[in-house]
Amino acid sequence: MASEDAFKVSSLKGKVALITGASSGIGAGAAVLFAKLGSLLALNGRDVENLKKVAQQCIDSGATEPLLVPGDLTEEETVKRTVEQTIAHFGRLDVLVNSAGILAMGSIETTDLTQYDRVMNINVRSVYHLTQLCVTHLIETKGSIVNVSSVNGQRSFPGVLAYCMSKSAIDQFTRCIALELASKQVRVNSVCPGVIVTDVHKRAGLDEEQYAQFLAKSKHTHALGRPGEVDEVAHGIAFLASDAASFITGVNLPIDGGRHAMCPR
Repeated sequence: MASEDAFKVSSLKGKVALITGASSGIGAGAAVLFAKLGSLLALNGRDVENLKKVAQQCIDSGATEPLLVPGDLTEEETVKRTVEQTIAHFGRLDVLVNSAGILAMGSIETTDLTQYDRVMNINVRSVYHLTQLCVTHLIETKGSIVNVSSVNGQRSFPGVLAYCMSKSAIDQFTRCIALELASKQVRVNSVCPGVIVTDVHKRAGLDEEQYAQFLAKSKHTHALGRPGEVDEVAHGIAFLASDAASFITGVNLPIDGGRHAMCPR
């Protein structure tokens, strides 16, 4: 027991965590890792079948059966229902992981307002709304929030304009509410992944060949010479959510193989 206590990420055992975007990618990876760490899970995602598969992985990892609260978080009723069902089921909330998000390609010349609104509604507005409704419950437990941002929030890349703007907004949101909630002992941080092997790029429109080229290019755009894995981001999320990070708030943590530090030369 002593060795387990020495590693404070084990503080997530028995904690109630609401994880959005849990039907795929980083959200799914975080759900499975939190399950292994003994958390009680409420999982949101839009793909119900995938969400059920992730829930089964959580159960197979030894977790209590997760509460599934599927739905599109751009719909305000879904956000309210997600929080209400989580609190009704568990009676409290300790950790909020805002992982739901989309990537969309487009420049200032090609990104129409419909795409801009879609990206900002999913990546920013829904996060703002859900966090707002969870805050009261997190204050009660002196809980923590981890937002999933991106290296795109800290660095500028052409061709993904609305996405870059949305992630800059999440980084600023993270810092601002970290300061607002600090006196109430609620910590707020974000993780900023580089290129991680998920389906997000294919969903944004890359075909298999383009995606393979994109991953190959990551060997040069990331200092560590490779793209990252979902599990590597999930561990960062667990660390920030846990007592291991008890004196860390307002941080936008790059998990990007050094990409944020690189400049062409």
